[in-house]
Parts: sequence; C-alpha cells; structure tokens
Amino acid sequence: MIKNYIENANFEDTGFCYTLSLISGKHKMVILYCLMEYEVVRFNELKRYLKNISDKTLSLNLKELEADGLIVRKEYAQIPPKVEYRLSERGESLMAVLDQLCIWGEEHRA
Repeated sequence: MIKNYIENANFEDTGFCYTLSLISGKHKMVILYCLMEYEVVRFNELKRYLKNISDKTLSLNLKELEADGLIVRKEYAQIPPKVEYRLSERGESLMAVLDQLCIWGEEHRA
C-alpha cells in the first residue's frame, strides 16, 4: 500500500505522511498512549509518566496535539489552576494504529 502511495503521488501528499506528521517526535505517541490508558490526565501526571521531559517540551507537544484535534484540554476556573487532558474522538480513532504498533513490536522484539 505504501508503494502505491509513493508511485502515484508526492510522498508529502499521502495519508501516511500526514499521519506521521501528527504523531512524529519523541513524546507524542507516548502522550497519546498515556491518555488512552488513563483516560483523563493532568499535566504533572503526564510529566511523571514521561519522566525525562521538560515542562516546555511537554507543553509544546500538548499544544500541538490539541491543535491537531487529537486531544482535548479542559481548564477549570479555580485556584490553584486545574487543567486536564483526554483523547478526542479523533485521537481515540488513532489508538487502533498505536495498538498495532505495540503488537508488532511485541511479536518482533529481538
């Protein structure tokens, strides 16, 4: 299927390339997987799950995922501020793809 994409269109115009653009980077797939696993997660919880990520990097990744419509950010008007993240319907539809990556990795781990 990927071969057909490459032969018939510019690679940048393919669905494959578009999907990769949404989940590319070191942390985005892990963030999405955490939200799938734990459903609603706050910023500091995500930071604990990801361990070696700076506040700036996590914040940037969350903003990009939100802008791409993969996650929903809910801010509560209270002090101290409370913000929660969860998968959007669009993000949930991507989980089947991430699950298949996990399955493949388990089956082909050296």
